[in-house]
Amino acid sequence: FPSHDNDGMAMYKLNNFHWHLTDDQGWRLEIKKYPNLTKVGSMRAQTKVGGYNGALSDVFDNVPHGGFYTQEQVKEIVAYAQDRCINVIPEIEMPGHSMAAITAYPIMSCNPTKTYKVGENWGVYNDVLCPSDTTFNMLGHILDEVIDMFPSKMIHIGGDECPKEMWKSNEFCQQLIRDSALRDEHGLQSYFIGRIEKYLNSKGRQIIGWDEILEGGLAPTATVMSWRGEKGGIEAAKEKHTVIMTPGGWMYFDHQQNKKEDSVTIGGYTTIQKVYSYEPLPRVMYRDWE
Repeated sequence: FPSHDNDGMAMYKLNNFHWHLTDDQGWRLEIKKYPNLTKVGSMRAQTKVGGYNGALSDVFDNVPHGGFYTQEQVKEIVAYAQDRCINVIPEIEMPGHSMAAITAYPIMSCNPTKTYKVGENWGVYNDVLCPSDTTFNMLGHILDEVIDMFPSKMIHIGGDECPKEMWKSNEFCQQLIRDSALRDEHGLQSYFIGRIEKYLNSKGRQIIGWDEILEGGLAPTATVMSWRGEKGGIEAAKEKHTVIMTPGGWMYFDHQQNKKEDSVTIGGYTTIQKVYSYEPLPRVMYRDWE
């Protein structure tokens, strides 16, 4: 389907395809050095039938679901997009939204002895990547293969919805906070994003992250995607960072576009007219620049 997406994007003169390739519910990109990411991480045992809330919200289909893109398929899609003047920006989620990766390689978690499973449900999971040298080494190898597949100067590293419970209860994480003079677990997230940024910068790439990467201090060259409203984007812009405005109230097509209660969406009601009406430069920024 990405080829069809690229055809539609070319017709509307859109030139960046943000491709979300990993999450709690499945790892969708072949990484040859770590085959379990797709052998294990691309498969979940079942999928929730209903929406996030309401009717059927606790019903599952009991049908295994999986699939991933091979590196050859990815390169074909990237070339197809380039022919249409479209840049493909891959997203590899970290340190949260990583249940699929942790299930494939528990050594990347805060508790390697625990048994994990690929996410079957909506929402946010408390198990996240551990900021250990082992994790960073593995992520480095993963990102090396991502760079080989994607010529984009920007690599999206997620950074959103990372619960801190595992870090709070993990002695290694607490010692790292003390040793690195970090303020708290938010500072540890900033440390995590900063290490990834330095690695990708050393490879000639820059990072994009969701607005949670502002927590604990923003990485020096990061681009911020502001999804939890406009506040994060405004804050990042005032710090002279590049910002992509994608606030949920306007830019999320997984909201209902009609008011049917049985719609399988995350919630909210956002019409195409509201999306089209969005002004990406907030009024407060106009005032600052007058």
